[in-house]
Amino acid sequence: MTQKGAVSYQPTPGLSYDPSEPRYWDKQGLAQEITRVFEVCHGCRMCFKYCDAFPSLFRFIDERHDGQVRKLTADETAQVMGECFQCKLCEVQCPYTPRDRHEFQLDFPKLVHRYHAVKAREQGVSFRDQVLGDPDTTGAFARASLGMANVMNRVELHRWFLEKVLGVHRDKQLPDFASRTFESWAKDEGLIGEQPGGEVVLFQTCYVQHNEPQLGQDTVEVYRTNGVDIRCEAGFSCCGMPAWERGNIGELEERIRNNLDHLEPYVDAGAKVVAINPTCSMMLRNEYPTLARPEDRERAEKVAKNVRDPSEYLWSIRNEARFDTDFGEVPEKVSYHAPCHLRAQAIGFKGRDLIRKAGAEVDTVMECCGHDGTYAMRVEGFEVSQRVGKKAFDGMQAAEAETWVTDCPLAAIQFEQHAGRRPIHPMSLLAKAYRSRAERDKDGVQGETEVDRKVAE
Repeated sequence: MTQKGAVSYQPTPGLSYDPSEPRYWDKQGLAQEITRVFEVCHGCRMCFKYCDAFPSLFRFIDERHDGQVRKLTADETAQVMGECFQCKLCEVQCPYTPRDRHEFQLDFPKLVHRYHAVKAREQGVSFRDQVLGDPDTTGAFARASLGMANVMNRVELHRWFLEKVLGVHRDKQLPDFASRTFESWAKDEGLIGEQPGGEVVLFQTCYVQHNEPQLGQDTVEVYRTNGVDIRCEAGFSCCGMPAWERGNIGELEERIRNNLDHLEPYVDAGAKVVAINPTCSMMLRNEYPTLARPEDRERAEKVAKNVRDPSEYLWSIRNEARFDTDFGEVPEKVSYHAPCHLRAQAIGFKGRDLIRKAGAEVDTVMECCGHDGTYAMRVEGFEVSQRVGKKAFDGMQAAEAETWVTDCPLAAIQFEQHAGRRPIHPMSLLAKAYRSRAERDKDGVQGETEVDRKVAE
């Protein structure tokens, strides 16, 4: 590492993971850091199995450049960066990270983010990346179509058109759009409109808002059953991950500011922020403090300290008298998939633990499902995502459980398409169990609601 001509593992003057720093945008500094990080990864190779980025990197260095990292071409570097789909598992396993206070200060996913950000500033954000990075606008247009968007997403000609214009693979199963947003339901339930307060404010996420409001409704139901004062808020936007993964820092900063404007009053009033999707809770908890504009950093840090996963918060009150342990009917055996972005938060798998506490036997699958935001939707990622996710698909099937569970709704779509069964969220499983108890207690007969039938399907 110290001989003449060798690439040092020590951070270069170009090290930066902070978009507010001028050196973050310096192309020469970025190139120095890419060379350094590639050299460290080349010498370590612990992360060969997570995505195609590392196998491609090692192949280029070994087979084309005789071990010389500096000889990588711009096109080879672009391929490596493009093959990272931000599962974060390399950062979770890496021993050289800022999180571990290691002197190398290596964060491969954030280096990839920086690469895309510098590229986007120089070349602009493509129309495709603007559309895929703005799920709120997409959801609004879909609702305005009065259901036609869902119909057209199953029409072969329309899917061909989407593939040609947006690069969305024609065979990718896409989520349906709800005719009514979660926010609209929450207003009717009286959950929106009060002064900030309560124990919990629900950050429902753009997916629950536009695609699957039932997940939010199930979460509210479970929390109410356990005596939690849960509130909702109008006006949230997407957490910003879809924009960030394609380098659109300006859009990301606007989304962060908007969400902080809505969340900070609740945190100041003593509430925790519960975010349903693990990607969104990861963004709020891990990324907002260093991605927000400098003037927003202090409140981003304050909000981040109060972010919780739905199961994480419910698990925290399990020893209180109000925690309802009469779960009703639960499956005997469950296959549980641990999402990558939940692992990145290092909070454990409280959804799994709650299901075990309810009485089910649970097998845990830790492999990446391969969906990873918009990656599995894209032409270049669709087939790769299947290959990456195969271990997860096989692992879920091997348990031979009738019920599959995951905290990530996008992972649920991936499993449904490529493994033949759609997992449900831990909150949906618990909500269904509590409903079965209510039906059991009613006239001594256990019944099944229409919602139960939909969840079972």
